[in-house]
Amino acid sequence: MDEKEKMVEMYKRMNEARSFEEKVSFFFARGMVHGTTHLSVGEEASGVASCMALEAYDLITSTHRGHSQVIGKGIDLNKMMAELLGKATGYCKGKGGSMHIADIKAGNLGANGVVGGGHGIAVGAALTQKLKKTGKIVLCFFGDGAANEGSFHEAVNLASIWRLPVIFFCENNFYGMSMPLSKHMNIKDIVKRAEAYGIPGYIVDGNDAVAVYRKVKEAAEYVRSGKGPVLIESKTYRWLGHSKSDANVYRTKEEIVEWKKKCPLKRFRAYLLKEEILTEEEADAIERKAKEDIEKAVEYANNSPEPPIGTLLEDVYA
Repeated sequence: MDEKEKMVEMYKRMNEARSFEEKVSFFFARGMVHGTTHLSVGEEASGVASCMALEAYDLITSTHRGHSQVIGKGIDLNKMMAELLGKATGYCKGKGGSMHIADIKAGNLGANGVVGGGHGIAVGAALTQKLKKTGKIVLCFFGDGAANEGSFHEAVNLASIWRLPVIFFCENNFYGMSMPLSKHMNIKDIVKRAEAYGIPGYIVDGNDAVAVYRKVKEAAEYVRSGKGPVLIESKTYRWLGHSKSDANVYRTKEEIVEWKKKCPLKRFRAYLLKEEILTEEEADAIERKAKEDIEKAVEYANNSPEPPIGTLLEDVYA
């Protein structure tokens, strides 16, 4: 698809991500889903646009806050909703839940409940692509808190030395759980750490879908050419708490309101209208369709069977 078609598809997936998470939030608030979830409402441009800048055959490693990321990669909404509702038709047969969505065929190597758990996986996958000369690259998602894990430094260092085709993509939403960035780092910009490993580093407005798309597309061309990894810091913001059990008392209401004014969906819609890529009617239709598709996914999940008791011990790794 050309860039205009990509932009329309990107708006569609961003709306799907918002609608999906609003529905999941509704379910969790009413105790209809077991386990926990980490929502990325407010971060849709960062998660979706970055994946849309890749080729369909490229790979990603996702995070515990990965719904927007995997929807951006083109995941099946029905299977994802079924997974969250614990149904056998889900991606992990209803056993994994929100933090373990994976779709290997689509290039999604999996979400990860471990903070920074994707760093090593991404480097291993990138090494495989280099050795096998597949032409594929890997996009490694992680948050600002994960940038302080040892796995981050080890992974970036190895990727740099071996010139691996991986983009380290930090979604900096300024809070590691309830800990503000200013209290767990002595630097303002995480991207400064790129210099220590001799790789390019870029900051992008994570609420600007076009900016994210273009910067990741540029970085993808760079790493695919064999020049080594890139670090991108996407500055964004989650509107909701860290997880469903987060009372969100460590932030002021004023701060949240200010960030809501930078809503990535509204900003992208304004851009698409200004550039005459979409009309008001077409944009409205995309938004309605996204909500309808999420309702269809809920219907699919509700009509799907529960995992049989006999499968309880299947898919367990020793």
